[in-house]
Amino acid sequence: MAKKSVKIFLDSNVIISGLFSDKGAPRVILDLLSLGLPQLSGATGEYNIIEIERNLTKKMPEAIPVYNKYLPLLCLEIIPLPSSREISKLPGITSQKDIPVLASAIKGDVDFLVTGDPFGIP
Repeated sequence: MAKKSVKIFLDSNVIISGLFSDKGAPRVILDLLSLGLPQLSGATGEYNIIEIERNLTKKMPEAIPVYNKYLPLLCLEIIPLPSSREISKLPGITSQKDIPVLASAIKGDVDFLVTGDPFGIP
């Protein structure tokens, strides 16, 4: 019997931290994903990609080439933006700015959501 693949959703802060620090859990996660192991797959949201690129452009434009080089190596599934209907089902679950992240993770049918943000009722 084949083992089930575990699918993890990476929040923006995990991707940024993992790409630009050679220490810590975010880097370990990105390193594991870059190995292409059949038991582990990664995902993030289109919402997260937009957020990452906006933040890099504003705060660290010199890091954009590093981001562009290494992001494809992670083979992340990019979950399309959640609809307003999908977002409206989650009021009060977490802070308003994190609801699209949570909606994207749900839409992507992931096993785990990995974030550096506190998720829970605000």
